[in-house]
Amino acid sequence: MAAGSRWQEEETCGRGISSASAGASAFISSAAVTKMEAFWESRAGLWAGGPAPGQFYRIPPTPGSVVDPAPALHGGPITRTQNPMVTGTSVLGVKFDGGVVIAADMLGSYGSLARFRNISRIMRVNDSTMLGASGDYADFQYVKQVLGQMVIDEELLGDGHSYSPRAIHSWLTRAMYSRRSKMNPLWNTMVIGGYSDGESFLGYVDMLGVAYEAPSLATGYGAYLAQPLLREVLEKQPVLSQTEARELVERCMRVLYYRDARSYNRFQIATVTEKGVEIEGPLSAETNWDIAHMIR
Repeated sequence: MAAGSRWQEEETCGRGISSASAGASAFISSAAVTKMEAFWESRAGLWAGGPAPGQFYRIPPTPGSVVDPAPALHGGPITRTQNPMVTGTSVLGVKFDGGVVIAADMLGSYGSLARFRNISRIMRVNDSTMLGASGDYADFQYVKQVLGQMVIDEELLGDGHSYSPRAIHSWLTRAMYSRRSKMNPLWNTMVIGGYSDGESFLGYVDMLGVAYEAPSLATGYGAYLAQPLLREVLEKQPVLSQTEARELVERCMRVLYYRDARSYNRFQIATVTEKGVEIEGPLSAETNWDIAHMIR
């Protein structure tokens, strides 16, 4: 009996050791698989948003370091807010002899609240191109980040070429239309100004991908208040000097401050010529509210 019970104890102990070793090996293998999956997920972030067999290329590409690549890997959409939160109003642009002038105020409105009063809505893309945006400020920051990385990648090639204003405008039309087609638009209207190969360029693109070029442009409420003033001057004098273009834009910014509830008397003016891009500001226009005292 003693020998039999001892034999049973040894057998039970052996089985316990075997099951423990099997459990340990299973744990080790599962941990290895988990580490391998994490490794490949981190590597897959490099290609997140890239082309896949039978699918279209995502425009603009989503950097794996900024957005979680898991939804992109599994075919799910990466969505953000469908409603603009902090927004900017009008952007103005006008051509002159030898360049382009763009102006935009520095107010970020949270609904009807004048929440952020010192934000820039104009960016320098490269030495020959600048961009101003109205609409959702977060989407503008995203576009700014993507364009900045595009310019860096182009400069790293070291081939002596850079993006022209027309190329940036063309890319934005495709990017905006692509996002619109996926029902996840970038809620912006953009004005692209530049000077390249001895020619001034001024282009427009909205959240639907609608795009065109014109001697003068205005977005937001400025399309109703400032654009008629710009066109009135250009119809009488098609070619402006840099000083005349700047004075015209400043006049329009003053009118918008008077008439647009979402504007602000703090703005930037960007100028592009063959010398490059120059952004001035914050600036303020001289205003006169004496007429308010005449209303009783």
